[in-house]
Amino acid sequence: MSSSTLSTLEKNLGYTFNNKELLVTALTHKTYAYEATTPIEYNERLEFLGDSVLDIIIAEQLYQSNRWFSEGELTRRKVMMVNNKLLAEIAKTRRIGKYLRLGKGEQKQQGKKKNSLLANTLEAIIGAIYLDAGLERTREFILRTIVDDTTSK
Repeated sequence: MSSSTLSTLEKNLGYTFNNKELLVTALTHKTYAYEATTPIEYNERLEFLGDSVLDIIIAEQLYQSNRWFSEGELTRRKVMMVNNKLLAEIAKTRRIGKYLRLGKGEQKQQGKKKNSLLANTLEAIIGAIYLDAGLERTREFILRTIVDDTTSK
């Protein structure tokens, strides 16, 4: 993936990676990796990490900004903010699908438009940002990209 291509995606995300390989890995689906001639890492581990980081940051934000909400109400609101449909919508607005690296079969099945793949890739990008810059920068990204986007609707 060319540096100009990555640069365009970074502009869409509002975050510039120090380690571009983390971003490339976040965009790499396992079907692409399985078809590669040499072993390459794909995004599932970053997705796992990003999902956990997203959960803690959203939970903390809800806890701090809604002092009188019960545990049940906090949980309900977190579920509204951290779900595949919303994450996929955000990924679409950031044009993440355009940059996905998919295997031939997944490309034929319109993988770049699949909500599940888009949501998972956004979580992988969150994991990549966390490894690239730490919790505070990841918090800034999530609050700007997910919380602000959700509350503005």
